[in-house]
Amino acid sequence: MNQDNDLQLLSLPFDTESMIARLRAWVESESPSYDANAVNRMTALVATELGELGAHVEIIPGNGVGDSLRARLPHAHGAGAPGILVMGHLDTVHPENTLARLPWRREGGKCYGPGILDMKGGVFLAVEALRQLQRAGVTTGLPVTFLLTSDEEIGSPTTRALIEQEALRHHYILIPEPARPDGGVVTGRYAIARFNLQASGTPSHAGSRPGDGRSAIRVMAEKLIELENMTCADYTFSVGVIEGGKWVNCVPMDCRAEALSMARTQNDLDRAIERASSLGFRSDTAAFRVEVSNTRPVWNTNDATLRLYELARTEAARLGFELPRQTSGGGSDGNFTGALGLTTLDGLGPRGAGMHTLNEHIDESSLVPRARLLASLLLKLDEPSARNTQAAA
Repeated sequence: MNQDNDLQLLSLPFDTESMIARLRAWVESESPSYDANAVNRMTALVATELGELGAHVEIIPGNGVGDSLRARLPHAHGAGAPGILVMGHLDTVHPENTLARLPWRREGGKCYGPGILDMKGGVFLAVEALRQLQRAGVTTGLPVTFLLTSDEEIGSPTTRALIEQEALRHHYILIPEPARPDGGVVTGRYAIARFNLQASGTPSHAGSRPGDGRSAIRVMAEKLIELENMTCADYTFSVGVIEGGKWVNCVPMDCRAEALSMARTQNDLDRAIERASSLGFRSDTAAFRVEVSNTRPVWNTNDATLRLYELARTEAARLGFELPRQTSGGGSDGNFTGALGLTTLDGLGPRGAGMHTLNEHIDESSLVPRARLLASLLLKLDEPSARNTQAAA
C-alpha cells in the first residue's frame, strides 16, 4: 500500500459517539443462546446492516438453536472467492431480560450492557470498519466474508462443521472477540471439554421414610466436590449448571449438572477427561454418569499466524498503540480454525471487562483504535504465497 492510502486509512471518519449510538441497538437486542427466537432477531438486525453494505446475505437455519449468518461482500476477485473470513457469534450467556439488571448505560468512559464485550462490540467494530472503507471508496485487498454463528457460548455444538468448512476456503481468519486485559490479541487458545453429569438415586417419602431412599442430589453434590478438587496445574474443573428434584417432600431420584474443563495441551485435556470419567459408578441404590458433550481442541500458534500478528502489531504501532499477544484460556471458535492450522488472529475486539457478569462493559476509548486496526487488516491483507491448508495435509 502506498503512502496516500495509508493517509486515507488514518483519515477514515470513525466517530465514538456515532458508533456507540448504533451499537446500543445491538446490545438491547438480547440474544441468549438458548432462546432461538431472540438470537434470530439479533441475526436479522445484523443481516440488515450487512445487506445495506451490498453483501449477499445467507441465513443458515439453526438446528435446535438460533440461525447463523453468512455474508459475502462484493469484490473484484469475486464475492466468496478465498479471502478474509471475519468470524464471530451473536449469542450471549445473558438470559432474556438481563437488561433489567444490566441496563444500557454510559458511565466513566465505559459503556455497559449484556453481551457488549462478548462479543457484540467486536462484531460491530468489524462491520463498522467495512462500512468506513466502503464510504471512502477503498477496496479491500481480498474478498471479505462474515460468518456469525448462534451457539458459541454453549460450545458451538451445531456449528462447528459449518465453521471449519467455511474457514478452510479462506486465507485469513479474523476474530473480533474481546481484547485481552492488556489490549493484546490472541494467537493460541487452550483446549476445553464440557461434561454432562447425571446422578440417580432411590426415591422415598422425605417426611415419613427418608432413610428408605438415597438422594440423587446428595450423590451429585459429593461427586461435584470430588470433581472440582481434581483441579491442578495442568487442568481445571468448574461446575456451572445443576438441577434436580421436583418436590421437597420426596427424596430425589434424578439430578443433572454440567461442568467445564480447561487445559493448556490436548494431552492434559485427555487426562482430565479420563479422570472425570473415573468418577462414574453404579450400585443397587444410586448411579453417577459422566459424558463428554463437546470439546474445543487446543490451538497452537504457527508461523503463518505469527506473520499475521506481526502485520497487526506493525499497523497498531502506526496507529499509536501497542499490541501484545498471548495464548489464552477461555475458548472461542478460533480453537477450531487454529487447530486446523489456519492463519487465525483472535482478540481483535474492544477492550473492556466483566465478561459474563452483570458488570460487562467496554472501554469507549478503545472503539476507534480497534476499528481502525480492523480496517487496516481488511485493507492490507493480500493473497499469501501459499494457501491455507489443513494441518494434517
